[in-house]
Amino acid sequence: MAHIYAKYRLPPILVVVCRDKKTAAWAEEPIRIGCSFHTSMEVFPLVLGPIGVRPITDPEEAAKDLALTTFSILINAKDPGILAILDAVAPVLGPNADWAEYVEIGLDEGPGREHWRELMAVYTPNFPGGGSVMEEAWREVHADGEAKGEAKAILRVLGARGVEVPESVRERVMACADLEVLETWVDRSLTVTSAEELFVEE
Repeated sequence: MAHIYAKYRLPPILVVVCRDKKTAAWAEEPIRIGCSFHTSMEVFPLVLGPIGVRPITDPEEAAKDLALTTFSILINAKDPGILAILDAVAPVLGPNADWAEYVEIGLDEGPGREHWRELMAVYTPNFPGGGSVMEEAWREVHADGEAKGEAKAILRVLGARGVEVPESVRERVMACADLEVLETWVDRSLTVTSAEELFVEE
């Protein structure tokens, strides 16, 4: 930093980007260079993390700065309330394919990314009918999101009716990507007395 200042005569700032609160708190500590009896230089890092960058959950605020909203999501990706955060900003970022894609890429594999894909399934690509890679990817995500929505509906209905759902049945339902089959299972979930009856052929 001293070299940059001396060479370019610009005031450099050390920026640390971190998702983990504990690591972010550690990174905020001043860096002291010199001997124990004399400090030659002190550096105070600017830490952008969960402590300093709060999650944006107000759609109106999110719409004012899409870049900051996207950055705040990625910084707070480990927040226990990440699903609620995504719900709040989806209507704002969803129509903007570029920002929505940044969010999906930046979220780690897990519930957050899966939830975001389901939320984005309701939005259409910017150039429908163009046959672009982006559009094909959207079609796959849309179909996958719709199938998962049907599968979850089946399990919710069974649960609400007090029908016990073995793990094998749960896995088979969630793994199904055929919307026609899932719709049949949705209808059956309203009347079956055991979860296995979903799969009985008429």
